Amino acid sequence: MSLQSPLSKVLGLGAAKEGASHWWSQRVSAVALMLLAPWFLLSLIALGDVSYASITLWIASPVHSVLLSLLVVTLSYHAQLGLHVVIEDYVAHKGTRMVLLLIINFALLLLAVMAVFSILRMALSVPAIQIQMGTN
Repeated sequence: MSLQSPLSKVLGLGAAKEGASHWWSQRVSAVALMLLAPWFLLSLIALGDVSYASITLWIASPVHSVLLSLLVVTLSYHAQLGLHVVIEDYVAHKGTRMVLLLIINFALLLLAVMAVFSILRMALSVPAIQIQMGTN
């Protein structure tokens, strides 16, 4: 005999009522990374020249800047989900666990925002670089 209602069995909700959604989010972000990471690596390999000007011109493409921003945000979110599980599983003291989760959440958010800002800054600075390089 189970104390779980038939509805909670169907929805896959455990005691915390969020385990299935956390697991699902981690799998979806992993699939997104499986698509974005090879795109990123193959694009850089195909680029050949990895100078600052070349990378900046590459990032200036709307497709590349959007996909690169998606890669950064998805990577940060996936890391946050994974580290959350590790900390909850292996840090016994509630206070330490709470502090570590806050630090990781803020650090990953800060890194993602800084990375997207850098991508946008590079993408929007292309006319200045083209003028300096003497190309149109």
